Amino acid sequence: MLPALSIFAIVCYLLASGLVTRPLFGGNAIAPAKYARPALAIATVAVLAHATWLLATHRGALDLHFFAALSLVACMVSALTLAVNLTRPVAALGVIVFPLSALLLFVDSFLAPPTAPITMDWHIKLHVTVALLAFGVLSIAAAMAILLAIQERALRHRQLGPWLSALPPLTLTESLLFRLIGAGFALLTLTLLTGILFVDNLFGQHLVHKTVLSIIAWLVFGALLYGRWRHGWRGRSAVNLTLIGMSVLVLAFFGSKFVLEVILHRAVD
Repeated sequence: MLPALSIFAIVCYLLASGLVTRPLFGGNAIAPAKYARPALAIATVAVLAHATWLLATHRGALDLHFFAALSLVACMVSALTLAVNLTRPVAALGVIVFPLSALLLFVDSFLAPPTAPITMDWHIKLHVTVALLAFGVLSIAAAMAILLAIQERALRHRQLGPWLSALPPLTLTESLLFRLIGAGFALLTLTLLTGILFVDNLFGQHLVHKTVLSIIAWLVFGALLYGRWRHGWRGRSAVNLTLIGMSVLVLAFFGSKFVLEVILHRAVD
């Protein structure tokens, strides 16, 4: 039953991706909302199936091994994308988020080695949950930054094809980008604070580099928010700093896990 549930979620993700992508190449006659609504509905089914599969496979516990953690983050980012669309019409995010979720679920389901969740105290679970939320929100901000870069480049080079009208307005994209960065920065701050309070042994748990990289990412996002407030930073500067900060955060969250678990085949707490 579990493989079938995983395949069902993957198919739903890909179908939602196709529906979201359709208006980008369908000409002016196609209204984006016509495909966005069913796409988001199907994506909701995909997220529910994905979450159910995670709960059943990992026995309702937080499994933070490399592939399981990637699959969990993918599910969370897809869920957050759906939540954002409740108030802002940014279904185009699904072009990036939904296929990636399908890929990571496929890898976790059929290619990853079997793992068992690590026992964690409640305060560590709280720290991890806040960290995953911060990563998820800032991942969506990075996807928004990519959309913003595509739109700005198209406008700068006067590439005003029908696909451009299927994307959210530039001002909406930029406004939502900074709202997401603000929320993600607050969650990342809380992540660092709970880490200071709850983590006992940075060296023994291979957390020194994660902490340093997370602080660097925190500084990058903080500098971006300050620059936006004080100097009105926008456009290319916002895109570049967002993607730099997110790249550092990816290294912090998954870089060491990849090296230790996938390359060196060592268990990591």
